[in-house]
Amino acid sequence: MLTNATVNPRQPLYEQWIAHSRGLPNDDALAQMLATHYSGGGSLPTGLGLIPADFAALLHRRFPGALLPATPHPIPLHWDLRLLEEREELVKLLQLHRAEQDESEVWISTIIAAGCMSSDHLWQDLGLWSRRELSALMVRNFPALAAKNDRDMKWKKFLYKQLCQQEGVYLCRAPACELCADYSHCFGPED
Repeated sequence: MLTNATVNPRQPLYEQWIAHSRGLPNDDALAQMLATHYSGGGSLPTGLGLIPADFAALLHRRFPGALLPATPHPIPLHWDLRLLEEREELVKLLQLHRAEQDESEVWISTIIAAGCMSSDHLWQDLGLWSRRELSALMVRNFPALAAKNDRDMKWKKFLYKQLCQQEGVYLCRAPACELCADYSHCFGPED
């Protein structure tokens, strides 16, 4: 018989984080990311891509009293200069569109930008459990930006498209997305 821990090794860690949460916006998504990270999944670097002081503040504010499990595979924060510049541009884009409802939006923007530095679907790189969770996170924290994704473009591609449009660069080879040969890479399921 398979136990819940066998089927989903993140679940016990998630339950631990949720038990220590304060019920604030983003606690559930952060608990998913932490559970995934500490169970060896996702692509976020140590501290979810936050500097140590911000990671400590996030844990203290969101999950007081929670003990950090051992990190099974610490991923050091070392990106090349080009990726660091992209990361900073993504942080600026996200913070420009903050809902300004909760301080965690600043941390979330940095975490999302860190997730964009990896090569899987953004929700997977972040350690979220579904694309639906990522969409809810985007709507809650960056509603004006999320509203622009009215055709359900994959989030990482959407964010980079927004950066390109800010700079006046349009990468699509066709005059409309529906005509582009890469349409299926930008839109559609992410399973």
